[in-house]
Amino acid sequence: MTNRPPYLAIAAELRRRIRAGELSPGDRVPSTRAVTREWGVAMATATKALAVLRQEGLVRAEPGVGTVVAAAVDPDAAPLSRERLVAAALDLADAEGLGSLTMRRVASVLGVSTMTLYRHVPGKAELVRLMADAACGEVPLGPVPAEWRTGLERGARWLRGVYARHRWMAHAMASFTRPVATPHAMAYTEWVLRSMRGTPLSHEDKLHAHLLIFAFVQGLSMADDLEERARQDTGISDGEWMEQNEPRFDAIQAGGSYPELATVTEGGGFGLDLEALFEFGLRRTLDGIASMIDETSG
Repeated sequence: MTNRPPYLAIAAELRRRIRAGELSPGDRVPSTRAVTREWGVAMATATKALAVLRQEGLVRAEPGVGTVVAAAVDPDAAPLSRERLVAAALDLADAEGLGSLTMRRVASVLGVSTMTLYRHVPGKAELVRLMADAACGEVPLGPVPAEWRTGLERGARWLRGVYARHRWMAHAMASFTRPVATPHAMAYTEWVLRSMRGTPLSHEDKLHAHLLIFAFVQGLSMADDLEERARQDTGISDGEWMEQNEPRFDAIQAGGSYPELATVTEGGGFGLDLEALFEFGLRRTLDGIASMIDETSG
């Protein structure tokens, strides 16, 4: 029996399995939920155990798969390039979120020293900027439609697609007064403004319309990311969470202080779906811009 924290003991056992060949490169290691079941520990303890292995370079995050055993570093592999660095950072942020992205973690994934990364980028801020540009450049927007509403709708759906593939992007692009300057992000802005070129809107109104849609999509995408984090941290689904907390909501409403809320949620028939909210909000936003265009034309 040792006095080591539980997460270090768990990390030691998983490390033994990897070194003994029980888990080979590319094999999925036990998830945080599986660790909690096998060792009877809390989710936070399981997360710390896997973090230790990631810091040692023994495991890596595989988007869409989970945490897998990392391949041994090949000394004859191609030298590190900025493209490889950005790609590795993208994969890491996609799998674990922007908060887990550090220069040390990226270096560990790539099997190089942390100082090696600074030959390609001056620091994390520049790396995130390059990641955001790469994410925005994955899927082309295509030609600008002739009709403004089609263009704004397509642009909104394109942006939501970027955030769906890279949830951390909603946080990286959060500032409006200090926007992230990248060629592909600016190309998106140019594309959206061109879609309104034939309207009577002023330059200021066009920019406001663009930023309004941007803020709407970004806000919902940040909610998407927060919901996913909550599911991962708690290990329970949205439905399970609501079932656990429903008695508390019922108790608050029982006093009759919230009659309108009680009316619209009566019978539990309303289930919030962020995609449905996106569709609702996008239609109403475009309707508002249409009214503004009609007023300006009159």
